[in-house]
Amino acid sequence: MTSLYFIINVASFSIPFLYSFEKRMNYIQYWKSVFLAISIVAIPFLIWDVWFTNMGVWGFNPTYLLGPKIANLPFEEVLFFFFIPYSSIFTHYALLYFFPKLTLPKKVTKGISISLLLIALVIVFFNYDKWYTLVNFSVFAALLLYALIIKDTLLNSFYITFLVVLIPFFIVNGLLTGSFIEDQVVWYNNAENLGIRLGTVPVEDAFYAFSMLYGATVLIEKFKPIFKKK
Repeated sequence: MTSLYFIINVASFSIPFLYSFEKRMNYIQYWKSVFLAISIVAIPFLIWDVWFTNMGVWGFNPTYLLGPKIANLPFEEVLFFFFIPYSSIFTHYALLYFFPKLTLPKKVTKGISISLLLIALVIVFFNYDKWYTLVNFSVFAALLLYALIIKDTLLNSFYITFLVVLIPFFIVNGLLTGSFIEDQVVWYNNAENLGIRLGTVPVEDAFYAFSMLYGATVLIEKFKPIFKKK
């Protein structure tokens, strides 16, 4: 089924996009901030993707692809960095809209951040020879360090909403890595990761998702007051 990856992208994006026009939440009012933030974050992640694809850290099964490529990446893979973040970040803001008190105490957030930072640094130290693990946890650690330095309160709620976002994220990534289908849409070279899978999904993908979504959400919050003035 050559259109499978494209269908997964569109199916993931379509419902959150349509609900963005829902009158109460009116999420679409922030479209400039959202799309600008997602686009900015997509640039380094796409460069990372091209680099790892060329290195053979991961690759793509042409059986499930339409064919067109951009910088050696399948067209569908490029869409992934726009459609999936949009849907995931929409979920984050929808949860906060309907459950505004969905936050952790500052001390708990700080404790989680410090613990995750230390774990990430240990993983990097002992797995410097695995490209996906090394780069992925280095980026994750850098973002946590940034959050701790500036005392970012966004994480008070983001840690909770991210756990919810992981549910559809793992369904999508599960499909892409071979769950419920005959073969993998995206394959991973296990010599370049920890070799730990959650179902069919490499454990690194969860931290990859965190870095991508948290980075975009930070920028959205910075852009909101700028575009509100215009």
